[in-house]
Amino acid sequence: MSGLAAARELRREGHAVTVMEQSGDVGGQWLYDPRTDGDDPLGAKAPVKVHSSMYASARVISPRECMGFSDFQFVPRPGAGGRDRDARRFPGHREVYCYLRDFCEAFGLADHIRLNTRVVRIAMQAPPPSRDDARSRSGGGYSDVKWKVRSVHVEPDGGGGEAAEVAVEEVFDAVVVANGHYSQPSLPSIAGMDTWQRRQLHSHSYREPGPFRGEAVVVVGCGDSGMDIATELCGVAKEVHLVARSVEAATTPPPMLSKILANHSDIHLHPQVDRLCEDGRTVVFADGCRVAADAVIYCTGYTYSFPFLDMGDGLVTVRDNRVGPLYEHTFPPALAPSLSFVGVPMRVFAPWLFEAQARWVALVLAGKVALPPEEDMLRAVQEDYRAREMAGVPTYHTHDIPAFDRSEIWEFVYRHSDLPRMEEWKAELFWTGFMNAKDDRDTFRDREDDSENVREGVGRWRCVSGAQYEAALAAARGGF
Repeated sequence: MSGLAAARELRREGHAVTVMEQSGDVGGQWLYDPRTDGDDPLGAKAPVKVHSSMYASARVISPRECMGFSDFQFVPRPGAGGRDRDARRFPGHREVYCYLRDFCEAFGLADHIRLNTRVVRIAMQAPPPSRDDARSRSGGGYSDVKWKVRSVHVEPDGGGGEAAEVAVEEVFDAVVVANGHYSQPSLPSIAGMDTWQRRQLHSHSYREPGPFRGEAVVVVGCGDSGMDIATELCGVAKEVHLVARSVEAATTPPPMLSKILANHSDIHLHPQVDRLCEDGRTVVFADGCRVAADAVIYCTGYTYSFPFLDMGDGLVTVRDNRVGPLYEHTFPPALAPSLSFVGVPMRVFAPWLFEAQARWVALVLAGKVALPPEEDMLRAVQEDYRAREMAGVPTYHTHDIPAFDRSEIWEFVYRHSDLPRMEEWKAELFWTGFMNAKDDRDTFRDREDDSENVREGVGRWRCVSGAQYEAALAAARGGF
């Protein structure tokens, strides 16, 4: 999603764009892949072999009215080309994939995308001899550097033999990193993990409940995926044991989790796992409780991973899940604007914010918008870190926008782009959906208890956005 947003905005500003996508189709995480890595179900090795983390039953957690790009809304469409479409307000993952395919078609992006192409190394071609003179001008001291990009194109063998790989090294004026942050699992450190004999996997490798039929399953983590997977396992698994972060969280669960437990008496809540025993079966929790388990599923989130970035001098690092330093979550001060990141922020209106980031990057590279000098950007990054620390936000939540200040989402968009402000009814709909999810996780996606303001807004949105959508697709046939 962030890569497509970047490609569209860069093309709008006249840049020559090459998108490298390791999968065989567009869609990123929304491209469902039933395969999993049988050799590494925990996803402990970087990079992972299977990029997608989507499970079969996954549905969006935000209303579709709040999920589209500013000029290409996520309106329901009739099926095309034999593809079934999902008109629900909270559709399944395939509908998002179809929407992104339509976006690609509408803005003529397909010809600029190299599928089945894995980036293996990105490095500066040659740093300038001196950075001192550059520190006081717009951008960073390495702003004029070019980039060597080494990629491997994999040509699948339809006959079942080994795929052919072709390595290519090219030089680019600028690189936009938009590889997402939901593919490299983050794993806890639990005594006995390395030797426990039963099945262990990260939610990255979970697809459906069938393989766990009749088993006792421990689900570690009470976030979105943990709660969804635990409830999906009910009625299939023999036992479901859901693990909270602490004894306190297990003793006094938040309202959303309490409602799930009330609706599903076969889900048992525990504090964090203390250890996995040498007998290869027993799981011991922090309160001393023991469970004989057949499988442990770690729904413990993901970590940022850029194994292809050769930043040996530490100009960009990932420490405790903080990508830094990044000015406004987008530009590394020393390397801006020739290196940028789109899609790093978490828990945001993804297409809208990523579109704003991409628009900013495209305008800066076109010379229409100037960045502050490197030292000013670094100072702003450090001030942001201090503000988050004073607010009690841990380092690993640096890019979790709502964890610090929800208004930061809007401020970023309006400060760095000319995107229209979100309508009042749409903001109301989003927060109503959020509150409904807290009230009843099982049913919130199928509730439409809209206010009159929202109903009127949705009616206008469907009419105007539908016409806009079809016009964009029609225009694409005549060129971008």
